[in-house]
Amino acid sequence: MITFTPLTGGAATTRTTPLCYILQIDDVRILLDCGAPDWHPESSTEAAGTTADGQQVEPHWARYCEQLAAQAPTVDLVLLSHADIAHVGLFPYAHSKYGLRAPAYASLPVQAMGRMAVLDNIESIRSEEPVDDPASSDTGLDAALPVFGLTPDPSKQRKIVSVKETNDAFDSLHALRYSQPAHLQGKCQGITITPFSAGHTIGGTIWKIRSPSVGTVVYAVNLNHTKERHLDGTVLLKGGAGGGVLESLSRPDLLITDAERTLMVSARRKDRDAALLDAVTNVLQSGHSVLMPCDASTRILELLVLFDQHWSFSKLRAPLCLVSRTANDMLTLVRSMMEWFGGTVTKEEAFDAGNNKKRKRNQEGEDDALGTLALRFKHLEIFPSPDALVSRYPSSMPKLLLVVPATLSHGNSRRIFAEFASVPGNAVILSTPSEPGTLANILFNEWNSGQPDNEKFGHGSVGQPIQLNSTMTLTMNSKIPLVGTELEQYLEKERVAKERQATQRAALARSQRLLEADEADSDSSDSEADEEEVEDALGDDMDTGVPEGDESAKQLSFDIFLKGNVSRAASFFKTAGQASRFRMFPHIERKRRVDEYGETVDVAAWLRKDRALAVAVEAEEAREAHQKKQEEEEKNKIPVEPPSKFIVETVEVQLRCKLFFVDMDGLNDGRSVKTIIPQVNPRKMIIVHSHREATDGLKESCLSIKAMTRDIHAPDVGESVQIGQQTNVFTVALSDELIASVKMSRFEDNEIGFVHGRVTGNANSTVPTLDPTMPISSNGDSENLPASDVRPVLSLPRSTMIGDLRLTALKTRLGVLGIAAEFIGEGVLVCGTRTSGSLDDAVAVRKTARGQVVVEGSISDVYYTVRREVYDLHALVAA
Repeated sequence: MITFTPLTGGAATTRTTPLCYILQIDDVRILLDCGAPDWHPESSTEAAGTTADGQQVEPHWARYCEQLAAQAPTVDLVLLSHADIAHVGLFPYAHSKYGLRAPAYASLPVQAMGRMAVLDNIESIRSEEPVDDPASSDTGLDAALPVFGLTPDPSKQRKIVSVKETNDAFDSLHALRYSQPAHLQGKCQGITITPFSAGHTIGGTIWKIRSPSVGTVVYAVNLNHTKERHLDGTVLLKGGAGGGVLESLSRPDLLITDAERTLMVSARRKDRDAALLDAVTNVLQSGHSVLMPCDASTRILELLVLFDQHWSFSKLRAPLCLVSRTANDMLTLVRSMMEWFGGTVTKEEAFDAGNNKKRKRNQEGEDDALGTLALRFKHLEIFPSPDALVSRYPSSMPKLLLVVPATLSHGNSRRIFAEFASVPGNAVILSTPSEPGTLANILFNEWNSGQPDNEKFGHGSVGQPIQLNSTMTLTMNSKIPLVGTELEQYLEKERVAKERQATQRAALARSQRLLEADEADSDSSDSEADEEEVEDALGDDMDTGVPEGDESAKQLSFDIFLKGNVSRAASFFKTAGQASRFRMFPHIERKRRVDEYGETVDVAAWLRKDRALAVAVEAEEAREAHQKKQEEEEKNKIPVEPPSKFIVETVEVQLRCKLFFVDMDGLNDGRSVKTIIPQVNPRKMIIVHSHREATDGLKESCLSIKAMTRDIHAPDVGESVQIGQQTNVFTVALSDELIASVKMSRFEDNEIGFVHGRVTGNANSTVPTLDPTMPISSNGDSENLPASDVRPVLSLPRSTMIGDLRLTALKTRLGVLGIAAEFIGEGVLVCGTRTSGSLDDAVAVRKTARGQVVVEGSISDVYYTVRREVYDLHALVAA
């Protein structure tokens, strides 16, 4: 049985992002995506706060986080589909704080680019507001220091992790390539997962989940079937639109897909690209600048390829700037994943490689040395902060600014927008509507309301720029260094706290040394006892060589080297008379430590030898690699920041710039969705990630098709949908006699056979065994059988053909055999030899609405050939 529960991103909600779902197959719980919301909605739309009567209102993400915290420890498998914040943003926090330790799978780009997206997001937030509680510091030093400015606000309930926790979470992911099946073990044994290309983002994945008990489940959200500059369309459609559905993904038992854009009609990509480039060029030529908010890792690649090609073709001299904290690392990773790209990037790579064979590898720097000519972005300049940008180019200089994040809710993009929007002639161009409640979404709604009805977003046209002339109040978070009295107080408190910590560490070290000394004394107690026994046995009649009464002479000048009573001479041999005895150098024999296995081994000595041998045999390459690793670790160390504090400012921004929106999300529109889903033709379907109106539109479209399933579900957030509750699944063991008697037929990845047996119990196992029914001989031996073993005579079962016949595949196979086949009418394939001109040998093959295959024609060689090919395209289960 299948149980599906949306934790967020349901089918009837005003907030379609983030995406996170629980899919339970029998007793295996699978987490599909683990996205994060935007943590900084505008104050005018923020749900969290205090009501008029003083009651605290939780933010809209509080319920989602509570449910995820409760479900995370019970999850057995995690599948991530895209590398943006809406799909992977909360995965590191759930991994480190919620106990989400189940095996997690994603494509290689989702692992790499998702890490970059989350790192950029958390570093941007941590640079503007306090996140960690000083009282929870590991060292305890932060708790003793004075706090100036803002402190962490628990009412916000923002889930921000550290850089180390983010890296640990993404390092735990298992990376797969497209069409690479993974056979799971443990509790998930028997389940096979396979990723397929979804388009939209690099590494975007359609997950095919195959279970022996419930069949095939396909999870496909945020698809794009059109070919872009840096990506090919989804493989769900072979050869693009009109190519049919990929056979591996067709006719699944359950399809989970989204319907957010069901009611929208997108403009042509050619028109959108032209409108965007014209708008940017016109503003730059007028002597002003363009600001484009964008994401940190996925859709920004399409913009970079588009603008870099435009700069090369148009010979623009205005700077093309990208302001992002992780841009350099992101592009380095991108250049190492060329096999995941498509579109014009791969063609440009092949063209440039052919024309530049004789170019030296170091002529164009590191990018060419990596062999990624198509992604070198020679016109692009990267800046980690707005201050670095201003130090290079003044604010008055025309330039195109790509700034992260796309929501304008925090970080560099919000800071630049506050100064940029007040300059007349500048233009702000949005490429995505963004999440509701964010500043970017507010600007999008203002642009959309200023368009004519036939040019609004989703009506098939691009629209026109509008002129802003209003005032907006923005809350700006920032981090500033301490100065003056605050800095002196901080340094004094820091000095006192460090001295206190040093004193505590010294006391702890002294206690440790005393404990070690006590342990050493206890080990040597036996030898000291033996020495005392010798001294007591010799007694007072030992010759000390010192006259009686001279007590001062008993203290020798070098008694520091002697132990015990120094006035006595040590001798183990009894001699006659008063022969003089000489003192012996004091020596105490240490007994070796022995346990039940013999003498204990000095591990430290072996470790020292091991290190010496390792250094001796270490090759030059290994030393260089070790040195390079150390340099990378030094580079990745977080520099020590000066004492700072977080502040909040409220600024009034005079909006005098132009505002334009061009859809660059790269998602299917309503026409595409309504065309693709009937071709997939699932047996059951679940709709997610959509508004109520869009969900109803897709359901109505699917129900209007006779061949489509009527079993369509659209659960809201928190609602559970159960599928297959009428099906009972039992576990039985097949006996060797039964397997030997069954004739198997291959169908897809499985072998299918018809069995007729009885279930018997086994005293040595809780799993019953399925044995073949005992045959009844014709000699009447059944009279000697127990009554329980005799079964009534059953009717002879008919042979069953399993599979979905595709007339196009049948036509191709017949063409190879020299039999001409043409489609006549709707769903009818007429077959006949190429040389015969009569219709006597013609055979018609058609499919009925219920999936039956009808082969009609006169008895001839063509008929038997066509029938044989029809049989070969199915799995024949003989009774």
